[in-house]
Amino acid sequence: MVKRRQALSEINVTPFVDVMLVLLIIFMVTAPLLQQGIDVTLPQARGKEMPPAERVIITVKKDGNIYLDKTTVTLETLKSALRKTSDKEVFLKADKDVPYGIVVTIMGELREIGIEKLGMVTEPKARIQ
Repeated sequence: MVKRRQALSEINVTPFVDVMLVLLIIFMVTAPLLQQGIDVTLPQARGKEMPPAERVIITVKKDGNIYLDKTTVTLETLKSALRKTSDKEVFLKADKDVPYGIVVTIMGELREIGIEKLGMVTEPKARIQ
């Protein structure tokens, strides 16, 4: 009498579990690294519109003029005006042709006076059909 072998119908999940644990460790290590850095948004970007609210808006025009809401200010008067406000959230609107050094200087001054949240305002990116 010939003994027939039956096919093994079980799936070995050990390699799958090993790979998943390695991926889990990799993602756990890299996730905190992605949270560091400066929030920078390019002049045109996709994103949700923010709800209207009272906010401090700093605008930098192409010629380098700085505006606090709609009032022209210098960097020194901007710092003194923002020190008086209790709001620690500021939005920065800079023309895309403004030299990067001016924007970085303003951002550095804002950090120095204690502004904790700085948002970059952009225009919605045009959708290509």
